[in-house]
Amino acid sequence: MNTPALLEGLRFVDTFFPSGGYAFSSGLEAAVQGGAVKTSDQLAKYVEDLLRGGMSRREVLAVKQANRAASKGLLEGAVQIDRALESTKLGRESRMASRQMGRQVIRVAADQIRAKSILNEYRDEVEADRAPGHLAVTFGLTMGSCGWNPEETAGAFLYQTAVGFISSAMRLSPIGQHEGQCILGEWLPLIERISREVDLDTAMSSWSPIQDIYAMRHGSLEWRLFRS
Repeated sequence: MNTPALLEGLRFVDTFFPSGGYAFSSGLEAAVQGGAVKTSDQLAKYVEDLLRGGMSRREVLAVKQANRAASKGLLEGAVQIDRALESTKLGRESRMASRQMGRQVIRVAADQIRAKSILNEYRDEVEADRAPGHLAVTFGLTMGSCGWNPEETAGAFLYQTAVGFISSAMRLSPIGQHEGQCILGEWLPLIERISREVDLDTAMSSWSPIQDIYAMRHGSLEWRLFRS
């Protein structure tokens, strides 16, 4: 990857990017309140299971397919991926969180990366409600337009997701910055392997029932720090 492509894409991975991700815990808050995540070891297992069983065959696949669609200018292909992802997200809060963050990404990308027409075209599809605008899809389109390949984009997406979980855990439980960095470092080999091994042509699926259930329970919590 050349340096301009690296720097262009890093803007969308950085926590400084205004996607609103800080407001969502992806069900972790309900898991903490429910007693499923009390320690750093439990946090690591909870997130690793989600990455392996859920996101690897769903979000990561969508990211890589959207990246390929961007490189080939396949607007309709990206819309189909987005709709397929929508159909696999059973929990309303998780579904709406993904759409909100994804729409923010595509709006900024379309406004600032003007050399790639597919970003403007996709933003129009999203704004007209012809595409859901899920984060995995708009992120894949954006990073592909920046010159990142599917594997690099998948790795960045998973890393961003992992950082989000660590950030949420630090607000929900007594995990400090040093411990958070240790956990994140332990996840890196898994992130690299998933990013490399997911086949773009496999069927989309997901199996993370425990995490999905806690995500669905979030809306009924008596008190909440996060929106999901």
